[in-house]
Amino acid sequence: MSDFIADTDRALLVRYGLTDFEALWALTLEAVDEPNMERGGWSSVYRLDLGECAYYLKRQSNHLTRSLCKPLGEPTFTREFRNIQRYQTLGIPALHAAFFGERHSSGERRAILMTRALDGWDDLYTLYQGWGALSPAHREALIRASAELARALHAAGQLHGCFYPKHIFLRGGEYGCEARLIDLEKTRPLLFGRRDRVKDLETLIRRADPWNQGDVITFVATYLDMPADSATVAEWVARLVRRIQDKEAR
Repeated sequence: MSDFIADTDRALLVRYGLTDFEALWALTLEAVDEPNMERGGWSSVYRLDLGECAYYLKRQSNHLTRSLCKPLGEPTFTREFRNIQRYQTLGIPALHAAFFGERHSSGERRAILMTRALDGWDDLYTLYQGWGALSPAHREALIRASAELARALHAAGQLHGCFYPKHIFLRGGEYGCEARLIDLEKTRPLLFGRRDRVKDLETLIRRADPWNQGDVITFVATYLDMPADSATVAEWVARLVRRIQDKEAR
């Protein structure tokens, strides 16, 4: 079975003898968190440092997701890898896949997905923990970068489906930040227009505890690429607030 190896990572993997599925599966590594035991199998994540480069190596067995197109199921990493490739094709900033492979044997379905570690980046949830210590200009730059990421995502016709602060990684300072997405398993095409777009945005804003009303307006105005005092921005903010209130009332 043919495995995927990114051209930019091939030489390094060759140097360490890690260009095939079996070698990566056999590595003894310490998991970074508790294994996921759902979906009838298991899935675990490990950090792998190779010289000056760092990766996250994800391995799973019989950890399947089902859909109308795949009623018998497929490894969740297969779906995530496919989405990583789609994001790259569409120009949506996201994590970088270095290796992917599957094996089917004796009733067991194994999959490996290795991605570049985002060292030097911070997820938005972590940034929230020290939000008050950041300068106003830095906070605004982070908000605008997150909004621009959402705009690029939706302009490419994609719904993230899990647009949480912990899945948005950022780096930079008060003069500008860049952002990219991780955890692409639930991504799908935008099928319901504005409703889908609001769904992604509400998922983020409902968890943006340090943000005030002005921050929300800045986010929406940047996302729409419109003046903050425009009627369209006010309409979108009102729609998002209603959706959040409805969620909290349930």
